[in-house]
Amino acid sequence: MTMINAYTPDSAASLPERERALIARRETLLGPAYRLFYTDPIHVVRGEGSYLYDADGNRYLDAYNNVASVGHSRPEVVEAMAKQAAVLNTHTRYLTDGILEFAEAFLAEFPPELSHLMMTCTGSEANDLALRVARVHTGGTGVVIAHNAYHGVTSALAELSPSLGSAVTLGDHVRVVPAPDSYRIPEAEVGAAFARSVEAAIADLREKGIKPAALLVDTIFSSSGVFTDPAGFLAPAVEVMRKAGGLFIADEVQPGFGRLGTHMWGFARHALVPDIVTVGKPMGNGHPVAGAVFRPAVIERFGKSQRYFNTFGGNPVSCAVALAVLRVIKADRLQENALTVGTELIQGLRGLAGKHDLIGDVRGSGLFVGVELVRDRADKSPASDETARVVNAMRKRRVLISATGQEGHILKIRPPLVFSSDDAKLFLATLDEVLAAL
Repeated sequence: MTMINAYTPDSAASLPERERALIARRETLLGPAYRLFYTDPIHVVRGEGSYLYDADGNRYLDAYNNVASVGHSRPEVVEAMAKQAAVLNTHTRYLTDGILEFAEAFLAEFPPELSHLMMTCTGSEANDLALRVARVHTGGTGVVIAHNAYHGVTSALAELSPSLGSAVTLGDHVRVVPAPDSYRIPEAEVGAAFARSVEAAIADLREKGIKPAALLVDTIFSSSGVFTDPAGFLAPAVEVMRKAGGLFIADEVQPGFGRLGTHMWGFARHALVPDIVTVGKPMGNGHPVAGAVFRPAVIERFGKSQRYFNTFGGNPVSCAVALAVLRVIKADRLQENALTVGTELIQGLRGLAGKHDLIGDVRGSGLFVGVELVRDRADKSPASDETARVVNAMRKRRVLISATGQEGHILKIRPPLVFSSDDAKLFLATLDEVLAAL
C-alpha cells in the first residue's frame, strides 16, 4: 500500500528546482521511511473545502482526503480549536466538562448497547487499546483480519496490517482471510464465503493452541479493495467469531462519520452492533483525536484490572474540535450530502464503464468508492500499471485520488463530505479524459 502511486528518486530530474530542493531537504531531515504521493509530488500550502492549493496558487480537487471530513480549514472547527486553546488544555485526570459534553453527543450516534467511550490521539492507538481490551475480556490472543488490511502503525497493529508490505512480519497469532470480493464471488454467496474463511482461520488458531480474541475489520474493507455489498454480508462472519468466544471490532476510522451516506457507521450497513468500535482521522478534521467505543461488559474486566491513561487523549482542545466536527456533520446534513453526491458519482462512474473497457467494476457507498481497473474483463486481470498512470494523469489535471488493493489496481475515491455535485461532475469529466487518453 505504501508504494502505490509513490514518488521515486528517478523522477527527480523532471521536477522543478524548488520541489527538488524541498525533497532533498525532507530526506536529509526526515530520513528514508516517509513516502510522497505521485510521481510529481505536490507542494501544498493551503486548503479550503474540497480543494487544495499549491505554492503557485493552482487549485486541486481533493477526491481522496477523508481526514478533512467537513472540508479543509473548516471555520467552525478552527474557531472551536482556538477558543478552547485560549482557555484550558490539560489531561483527563482532572475533572473537565468538555470530554463529557462530547461523549454525550457522540455516544448518541451509536446503538444504546455501545455506551462507553475511551479517547486516544490516533486510530492506531484506538485499535491498540481495542486489542488490549479484547484480550483481557476473552482470555485469547488470536485475531482474524482481511487480506491486505491496514489497522495501524504501532508494533501490535503493524503485525495486523499486511498492506504495509512483505517486510512487515505478521504475528503468529494473526490469521488473514480472503477479502469479501463481490466482483469475483456472486453477491448471494459473499457472506457465506467470508464466514467460512473466518471459521477456517479460527480452527487453524485453535490447532496451534491459540484462543481467538477478535475479528477485526475495516467495515468497508478499504485497503482490501473497497467492498460494500451486499449490505449485511458481514453478519455471518461476526456470528462465527462470537460463537468461538471472540469479539467483533469494527474499525470505522475510514468509513465512519456519515461517509457511507446510508448510515453513520459502516457496521450499521450490515445491521450489526459490534463489541468495540474504533474511530479516528475524520473525527477531528485533521486534528489528532480518536477513540474506542465499548459495550460496558467488554470493558468491565479491563477497567477493574488495569489503569488506562493517555496524556493527550481526551484533552479539552481535542474534545472541542471533535464536538465541532460532529455538529457540522449534523447541521450541514453531510451524511445526506454523501448519499446524494455519492450516488451521482457512482452512477457517473458506471456510465464511464460503458465507454472504457479498463473499468471492470464500480462499487461503494456514499462518498467512498472503489473503481477496479482490469486488463481483460473476462479474466478480471488487475491493471496495476494502468491504474498508476490514471492516478498520476488525474494529478496532472489537478484532481487528486489514490489507489488501493494488494495489486494497486483499484481507484480509491474518498473526498471530503462537502464534495458537491459540481465537484463530482468535474471529477467524472476529468477521469473520462484520462481514460480516453489511455
